[in-house]
Amino acid sequence: MTTQTPARPLAGRVAVVTGASSGIGEATAEHLAALGARVAVLARRADRLDDLVARIRRDGGEALAVAADVTDAAAVRSAAGRVAAELGVAGLLFNNAGVMLPAPVEELATDQWQHQIDLNITGLMNAIAAFVPQLVEAAGKDGVADLINTSSIAAQNIFPNFAVYSASKAYVTHLSRHLRAELGAKNVRVSAVEPGIVGTELQSHVTDEGARAWLEGSRQEMEWLTPEDVAATVGFVASLPPRANLQQVTLMPTGQAS
Repeated sequence: MTTQTPARPLAGRVAVVTGASSGIGEATAEHLAALGARVAVLARRADRLDDLVARIRRDGGEALAVAADVTDAAAVRSAAGRVAAELGVAGLLFNNAGVMLPAPVEELATDQWQHQIDLNITGLMNAIAAFVPQLVEAAGKDGVADLINTSSIAAQNIFPNFAVYSASKAYVTHLSRHLRAELGAKNVRVSAVEPGIVGTELQSHVTDEGARAWLEGSRQEMEWLTPEDVAATVGFVASLPPRANLQQVTLMPTGQAS
């Protein structure tokens, strides 16, 4: 196993990042690789993953691209097998794939509701099902493993027209607390990271005019978080001593009040 150092605290660990083709996932994959982890990046867009892996390797890291849709349970199980075979048993899962599609509930945008549920909840569970056995194995061998789930400040606060998205993220936060109770005794740390507004592709997917106007107004009023801010937070959580577990981290833009 590669020796860990203060500059490379994740050396010797295998990290998996879902939703890695852009935004928070992309930035976190690069950051975890810089901290010494061997990183498997999962998403649907194979070309984006290939570019990401090339950058990581160019910077001296080790990475593997696995094109997979997290809403496809069989595809995620297959991805987990490939990660174990080609990089080693995963000891860190950053469960990050997600989508945000706000709209007034009275519009009955049921296709958007279902898409958010499929990706933010079912996709999350598919990754957990595929990789938790590896996390438990890694923790038994190394004394620590990490399951870090991307939630949102929307899990706690009220944002009109964001009901389905917010509810899906409340699921993520509450699930994470329960899983921590189950897995902590096996040295698998579980954390939920709840960012405020982060400048990513998520905003470009928003079709509701009211939500788009609210988001644009907030951008004029304050400086949003960057994906790199969240990546640094994930790296910090995973780099803590094995005895320490940040179960829930809320990371807000300084100017965002709620």
